[in-house]
Amino acid sequence: MAVNKDWWRGAVIYQIYPRSYQDSNGDGIGDLLGIVQRLPYIASLGVDAIWISPFFTSPMKDFGYDVSDYCDVDPMFGSLADFDAVVETAHRLGIRVMIDLVLSHTSDQHPWFTESRADRSNDKSDWYVWADPKPDGTPPNNWLSIFGGSAWHWDARREQYYLHNFLVSQPDLNFHSPAVQDALLDVAQFWLNRGCDGFRLDTINFYMHDAELRDNPPLPKEKRNANIAPSVNPYNHQDHIHDKNHPDNVKFLARLRALMEPYGAAAVGEVGDAQRGLEIMGQYTAGNDLMQMCYAFEFLAKDKPTAARIVDVMRQVDEVAGDGWACWAFSNHDVVRHATRWELPPGGQRMFVTLLMALRGSACIYQGEELGLHEADVAFEDLQDPYGVEFWPEFKGRDGCRTPMVWDRDNHHGGFSNVRPWLPVPSEHLGLSVAAQEDEPGALLHHYRRAIAFRHSHPALSVGSHDKMQAQDDVIYFTRTAGDQTILCAFNVSETPSDFDPPAGDWIPIGAELGSAHISADGKLHFGPWQVCFALKR
Repeated sequence: MAVNKDWWRGAVIYQIYPRSYQDSNGDGIGDLLGIVQRLPYIASLGVDAIWISPFFTSPMKDFGYDVSDYCDVDPMFGSLADFDAVVETAHRLGIRVMIDLVLSHTSDQHPWFTESRADRSNDKSDWYVWADPKPDGTPPNNWLSIFGGSAWHWDARREQYYLHNFLVSQPDLNFHSPAVQDALLDVAQFWLNRGCDGFRLDTINFYMHDAELRDNPPLPKEKRNANIAPSVNPYNHQDHIHDKNHPDNVKFLARLRALMEPYGAAAVGEVGDAQRGLEIMGQYTAGNDLMQMCYAFEFLAKDKPTAARIVDVMRQVDEVAGDGWACWAFSNHDVVRHATRWELPPGGQRMFVTLLMALRGSACIYQGEELGLHEADVAFEDLQDPYGVEFWPEFKGRDGCRTPMVWDRDNHHGGFSNVRPWLPVPSEHLGLSVAAQEDEPGALLHHYRRAIAFRHSHPALSVGSHDKMQAQDDVIYFTRTAGDQTILCAFNVSETPSDFDPPAGDWIPIGAELGSAHISADGKLHFGPWQVCFALKR
């Protein structure tokens, strides 16, 4: 592939949850060779890269986000040779490959943890976050796990507590140890040497903790939100200033960026913070020596993005992350699919992906959203996600967005597998399968293709600057500029018609293939529900 170190800027990245993409060997679980099989379809979307959720060796307590060997493929997903086939095939099709690195914690079955917990004097004794109990035997502080309960677990071997920001079986690595940082950089280099083009970095702001283990202060009720944890989770009751977001985290990120540079690789970090997500995104992507991209949870949250809300978020980005680079997404493997979350009709789904392709930054789309899949209603007896089991029924977990991809309309399992899959395929998804939509010119799938192509064909949209986003009633508008190309972008983010006075200028209508509105004889734009407008400045 052509050497272009800025390939990530404005890129469209397609996220693959490998357990649910394509089963190639008839065990009901998707795998790497299944991805190889479907790469021509992904190429047909026009995306620049794929991001593959974890496929490393793992006991699968958190479905691969609990790693027991960073440098091998879990047998359920295939082998290292199968990964090589993914890279080779993707590159041949002009697609870069990003993999999901989970560096903040490992599985408790990782050999590093086995050695670390053996006693207090071995070579890896400080590779994890260990602490003595308080005099009364209780945990060393008040930190909470995002999966519920205390973030500390008692270990009888060392007679100490270890930190786990997630499941008990996911002990946190100690980034204050130089040896830990070196070992994780070796992991990154292993995959870069295998042809990987970059990383999605799980929970990037959780890497480093307060060495003094100070208590988190309470968070006033009026400041709480459910952006990264459901409202029923007491995790939201704390201001997480000591268990994550450590200022020295950027020093490790700079080391990782320096390692990636010779390979032309790029990374997108997941910033999990309900109050300071955008600020941290700006901090971690500022300049040219940290991460290329990060995403926060503002548009992955439950609240439907009104015109005022979208403008507020984008103005905050300009204020706290104007020198950085965002990577926007509306759905992923951790949140309710946005078609359901925001109760979007087909027109709303079309408008939002068109908006996604017009925002300054890069963009992620999650497998199946291009088909308009809604959240699946997974029965309790079929649940696999421990998060959902813990907080059922107020929070049903993440299985509803992780059900298998649907390829064929006439197959009981949607063409995903010839046996019962690890999660059931909802019958209502079958009518939205790839095969069904390929045969329908007006289907959402084709709109995604057109929107991605439109972005790529206009440098102003993919890499240009933008002016201050504004709102007029239900219409948001802004311009994007690259060189001598300036494009007006306007969106009716509602299901009701709206009239709009465009900014002064000589505008040439473009984007007819996306249903773009034209300026009428009275000089106004008369938007239909969910309609968009693109116009090129003459």
